[in-house]
Amino acid sequence: MGPFEMVVGIVLIVTIGSIVRAKHGMRRDRHGNEYFVGNAGNDAETKALQAEIRALKDRIQVLERIATDNNRAVTLDQEIESLRDRSHP
Repeated sequence: MGPFEMVVGIVLIVTIGSIVRAKHGMRRDRHGNEYFVGNAGNDAETKALQAEIRALKDRIQVLERIATDNNRAVTLDQEIESLRDRSHP
């Protein structure tokens, strides 16, 4: 396969992908951000999914804070060790 065929193949793959995405209501703005253009019948489902995504993002923020807070990790380790020492006579 020569370079010309590779370029044509890549263009075809991108074009077909864009058509499939458009059929499913996915669009991109000029900054490359994706957004969904759907019908009004899915509003309840869309809102439920958005609420779930929001909750998951909040959980991720908490996990990131726990993972990156070194001082808290050391304190937590010390608390666990002190509890272990108390439980063993």
